Amino acid sequence: MKEELFVSGRNIPFIDPVLHVWHWHIPLYLFLGGLAAGLIFFSAFSYLRGKEQIYPSAIKIAPLIAPIAIAIGLVALILDLKHPLYFWRLFTAFRLESPMSWGAWTLTVIFATSILWPLSYIKEIQEYFKESKFWTAVFKPIVNMVEKIKLLSVIYEFSVKQRKALAWSNIFLSIILGVYTGILLSAFNARPLWNTSILGPLFLTSGLSTGAAAIMWIAKTHIEKVNFSKIDLMLIAVELFLIIHLFMGFMASSAVQIEAAQLFLGGEFTVIFWIGVVAMGLVFPAFLEIMELFGYKIPASISALFILAGGLLFRFIMVDAGQITRYLY
Repeated sequence: MKEELFVSGRNIPFIDPVLHVWHWHIPLYLFLGGLAAGLIFFSAFSYLRGKEQIYPSAIKIAPLIAPIAIAIGLVALILDLKHPLYFWRLFTAFRLESPMSWGAWTLTVIFATSILWPLSYIKEIQEYFKESKFWTAVFKPIVNMVEKIKLLSVIYEFSVKQRKALAWSNIFLSIILGVYTGILLSAFNARPLWNTSILGPLFLTSGLSTGAAAIMWIAKTHIEKVNFSKIDLMLIAVELFLIIHLFMGFMASSAVQIEAAQLFLGGEFTVIFWIGVVAMGLVFPAFLEIMELFGYKIPASISALFILAGGLLFRFIMVDAGQITRYLY
């Protein structure tokens, strides 16, 4: 056994001055949760607007990604726990004042509705996959089970009949999920970088943007690509506004929040944030989307890839940088 003698409560590795307890699991979950929220929101919203024929990928195909993203995010959350086998205890109570309690129950409900939504279109989207290996490996067995197993058949018929109610539920739940990914951080008042009300709207906007980017990538019709490119451009503009507002708020606040902002204004996160997230993850794909709108043939997958990578990098930076910041004591 290794024994250590501490003669001071300061400068203890991994405890003071920096308590680094959240690793890759949390930013990955925040990214996947935001992506799922964006996909679910746009599928439900497009359906309620009567755009099934114009936006088939957004309404029928892209939502297939959402439950997979949520499932992977949940696995990442469980792996991050000190005692993973006790994760179920989050569901034995509901605390109105606890963001994590809200998040646990929201994830449970939206995971169920995110499965019911694509299930309601399971027979309509067969043609989309019939030319791919995915059809024989995954999709065809699912369709066969829905047809043969009575319980699945009943659930399928229910989801088809209640599609409008599902759409409204998904819009409500997706907004909560998107905002929650930011509130999860902002609820930690002891971390100056996270202690701001901007994080909720910022993470929601970023999640919607990644969702729109994924739909652009998947879409097969030109009109769907173009329209979601326009939506994404508006979301990027809002996201840039919120980022600027975030740092303006920090610089006009207390000394610890000014110190937190300086991590991005000359500090160790300056280059990776302003080049990796803002320039390459927002400004550059926005430029490509504008060029596409002006008639230049630029694959939507390029701008979508940069937006998705920028969204993931943004969450890694915010989680890592936030754990460095602290209030003096």
